Amino acid sequence: MKCNVGKTDKVIRFVLGGVLVIGGIVAHNWWGLIGLLLIITALINWCPLYALLGSSTCSGKCKCEKK
Repeated sequence: MKCNVGKTDKVIRFVLGGVLVIGGIVAHNWWGLIGLLLIITALINWCPLYALLGSSTCSGKCKCEKK
């Protein structure tokens, strides 16, 4: 699995994911699951939607790239 989530994208996913998880818990709705998905994709540096679209926010020197 090739890295496709860059550093800035990763930070945005963590922050937005955290907000959605907390908001979902407070409001007692399912938005928290979307937030959890964002956090997981940030942790593994891979987004299935980006892979499907052939997109990437990862620069050429990502640490997750295997040589």
